[in-house]
Amino acid sequence: MDIGLVGLGKMGNNMRQRLRNGGHTVVGYDRNPDVSDVDSLQAMVAALPSPKVVWVMVPAGDPTRQTVAELGDLLGEGDLVVDGGNSKYTDDEANAELLSAKGVGFVDCGVSGGVWGLDNGYALMCGGPDAEVAKVQPAFDALKPEGESGFVHAGKKAGAGHFAKMVHNGIEYAMMQAYAEGWELLEATDLVDDVPATFDSWRSGTVIRSWLLDLLVNALEDDTHLEKLSGYADDSGEGRWTVQAAIDHAVPMNVIAASLFARFTSRQEDSPAMKAIAAMRNQFGGHAVHTEPPAGGDAHGSLG
Repeated sequence: MDIGLVGLGKMGNNMRQRLRNGGHTVVGYDRNPDVSDVDSLQAMVAALPSPKVVWVMVPAGDPTRQTVAELGDLLGEGDLVVDGGNSKYTDDEANAELLSAKGVGFVDCGVSGGVWGLDNGYALMCGGPDAEVAKVQPAFDALKPEGESGFVHAGKKAGAGHFAKMVHNGIEYAMMQAYAEGWELLEATDLVDDVPATFDSWRSGTVIRSWLLDLLVNALEDDTHLEKLSGYADDSGEGRWTVQAAIDHAVPMNVIAASLFARFTSRQEDSPAMKAIAAMRNQFGGHAVHTEPPAGGDAHGSLG
């Protein structure tokens, strides 16, 4: 099939190559002329035969909304837009309505696979009417991993794909947090001599084996005690959206919520909340508190 691809960053560029490897014709557009096949969005649309299919891989929020709106002015009856970025699922309904008024179809698709997707394939979770999904199915088939799994038409309503991807990322937060806490505990004891080898041993025959575990082992092979990294973990938004959706639907999500808040803790050099807890523990039980050393003196381990 012929397909337009907007956004040729790390993911988009590799997706373009995997689609081409699968025998499809891709016209890619990016604001960076060094990676773009054409010099404008208009030129990309003009290069596609009708009915036209355009896949959008730009940052979530305003960049995606603006791109979808611009495509709505360039495309026509029977054409299709696929939003494959990390958009919030609530944006999809508005984008679908905007395009529908112009006779243009819309499919939302959560994409997972990162920089490894070119070789391994991408897990795809899409939402939209059957007829619209069918128009882009050849591209889905080329992008997905080999085998039966790796693709799902999650639902016919706009947003189903991105909602599924959001929950996927929430689970990812919790799994990473569990591995990280286990690593910290192993590092904290003098009983285990080889922490990287211990993690590596879990990669076969255990119930906690996973690709995330493989990636952590790779990181530990490069930096045994992770001394080259700072203890700061960002979040891309999906964790927050997952927890908010859990609140909206009254679904208890203790572990995923805790993993999200742990990332916020990582951004504090000296946690204000922990200061308050230390102060209260000292007040009610005389527990030790730790203070910065006075000029020319030693740090105090306790009061009084």
